[in-house]
Amino acid sequence: MARRKLVAGNWKMNGSRAALAELDAMARAAEAAPNVDVAMAVPFTLIGPAAERVPGLSIGAEDVHEADSGAHTGCVSAAMVKEAGARFTIVGHSERRADQGETSQDAWAKAAAAHRQGLNVILCCGETEAERNAGRAERVVQAQIEKSVPDNADGSWFTLAYEPRWAIGTGRTPTLDEIATIHSIARAKLRMLIGDAADGVRILYGGSVTGENAATLLAVENVDGALVGGASLTAAKFVPIIEAAAGL
Repeated sequence: MARRKLVAGNWKMNGSRAALAELDAMARAAEAAPNVDVAMAVPFTLIGPAAERVPGLSIGAEDVHEADSGAHTGCVSAAMVKEAGARFTIVGHSERRADQGETSQDAWAKAAAAHRQGLNVILCCGETEAERNAGRAERVVQAQIEKSVPDNADGSWFTLAYEPRWAIGTGRTPTLDEIATIHSIARAKLRMLIGDAADGVRILYGGSVTGENAATLLAVENVDGALVGGASLTAAKFVPIIEAAAGL
């Protein structure tokens, strides 16, 4: 099944209003690549300004709380980020799992909350280096998908992202065969969970994606795009990834 490529960026805890100028060239590159979807997750404080500055670019949140409202000091709900201008959110990112102790059940609840508010969702999964070295990468990813994916997930609003934790920001990537294996397993697990709807779900690869390796990574079977961290902070590094996707 042909699936449109998606190139999504994640600024993490970086950026300022001045940095939003980088989005201008990214938006132009997205417009010049009509066969590719381009999205950018920015810090909560920048969602509104970013959505206003580049209305043609899909702006999203880096996380949401699982509750619609309540006594959750310091948290932000899906309804809040949507009102600010977000079209999607990332949930279950490995850095949230590692730094904030979030579980796959938390990711499931956040994905469901986002969908209730009409947001698209990018749900992340991926193993640690110790888990890969122990030969457990496939089992870890399967378990995360089983516990994180909502029953009503489909490609109209849901995207899965495979991010091996040890590849994020390190300059290291799995081999192409290793990526192909995990993405194939992820697709099979999705089919077990949501049936034929799995064929419409995009599976992104994330972890040290650059303009230099993007074309090779995105050509791997079942890799439907990229979730990009550090290289999404500047147009000079992010635009070549968009262009690589457009050329496939």
